[in-house]
Amino acid sequence: MMAGIFDIELHDEDLHDEDSDDDTIQVEEGDLEEPNLNEIILESEDIDAVELSETNANPSRERAGPADFELTKVLGRGGYGKVFQVKKLTGKDSGTIFAMKVLKKASIVRNQKDTAHTKAERNILEAVKHPFIVDLMYAFQTEGKLYLILEYLSGGELFMHLEREGIFLEDTACFYLSEIILALDHLHRQGIIYRDLKPENILLDAQGHLKLTDFGLCKEHISEGTITHTFCGTIEYMAPEILTRSGHGKAVDWWSLGALMYDMLTGAPPFTAENRKKTIEKILRGKLILPPYLTPDARDLIRKLLKRQVAQRLGSSPGDVDIIQRHPFFKNINWRDVMCRKVDAPFKPSLSGADDVSQFDTKFTRQTPIDSPEDSMLSESLNLVFQGFTYVAPSILEDFRRPNTGFTYVAPSVLEEMNNPRIIKSRSPRKIHTFHQVPIAAPPLRNPFANRDDKMEVVSHLHRH
Repeated sequence: MMAGIFDIELHDEDLHDEDSDDDTIQVEEGDLEEPNLNEIILESEDIDAVELSETNANPSRERAGPADFELTKVLGRGGYGKVFQVKKLTGKDSGTIFAMKVLKKASIVRNQKDTAHTKAERNILEAVKHPFIVDLMYAFQTEGKLYLILEYLSGGELFMHLEREGIFLEDTACFYLSEIILALDHLHRQGIIYRDLKPENILLDAQGHLKLTDFGLCKEHISEGTITHTFCGTIEYMAPEILTRSGHGKAVDWWSLGALMYDMLTGAPPFTAENRKKTIEKILRGKLILPPYLTPDARDLIRKLLKRQVAQRLGSSPGDVDIIQRHPFFKNINWRDVMCRKVDAPFKPSLSGADDVSQFDTKFTRQTPIDSPEDSMLSESLNLVFQGFTYVAPSILEDFRRPNTGFTYVAPSVLEEMNNPRIIKSRSPRKIHTFHQVPIAAPPLRNPFANRDDKMEVVSHLHRH
């Protein structure tokens, strides 16, 4: 078990010289109980009923719908629907490969938080355009379903590559961390906290560069000094202030960055245990164990990102990203080159073409792709909750006009890279190494686009063992 590995104390005086009891967080026993996330049911008393039609659900002049896409493969399945690989059948982008996330309205609308998170994810994907954030190309809806058409990232999730490698060399980790930092900085500048940074939510494109995905737990409209109190994220990467529900801001993303960096360099998150409660206790009060093979710069950055007291955490000040970028761990990084994607990726996926699905779980890709019939319809009043969902990204076609209402979208750069796939060889995978030097088998690949099966705001990380 990975949890047992981190119970071993390494007798190195330098390992704990910056840890002290002052950095632990004390909470009452009852405070560790997780909130009931399904208490609030959507209320619709103030919503006027109108007849929903294809015209008012998808009001843009240039509309897209399910009939414009051919289902080619199943990529995954979640609690609210499926994720498909699809091919566009119409328009100037005909033949382009996308990923299509299909969400069932009836499942989402049962819980006000799920409804808000779905709408926030769609709005953020429309508003945020960045080299290291997944692109939303289209969004549309029918009476019973929501559809998000995203760029297809054929390189798979970073989790899978970390599984195969076991641990990353520091130069490799530095490459990925630098791209993540620029993505988080862009979100923060837009007033958005990401709140779910983990290897499963990071996808690689055909060239080996990464993109953040899954924005369902993001929090919008967070200005400097503003805090929020939602208990959400993936336990092993959650900052202490989220667990204690004492209020949190942008600094939670920098804690998660430190946990992810630790994961990349050691093979597991810094605080793990056999169950959720004990994992939370370790995050709040446990010793940070750093293996001796890490360089001094790597050790120093991890320590400073994993400070439990927010005011002491690297990145907590207003100029957060500048301080992190100036850390000696990134001394060889040219940040302008990183932003322009001029830095070669440490390894690239071996792909046969734009529609290659070799990086996805065969449990799904071998299934027959079928978008099931809409077996449940919402009332007209509840359906209005999703008004404005339709979207077509402005630059997918020069003559597309962006709709004035919110849910439909088409992205600018959809054609440039999708029509020019690269075929490259990947490195041979290494055996996974832990502190015990025990080889660990990798689990089956999992779909990076799919929603969590139970759609709870707090999930447990699948440990690599």
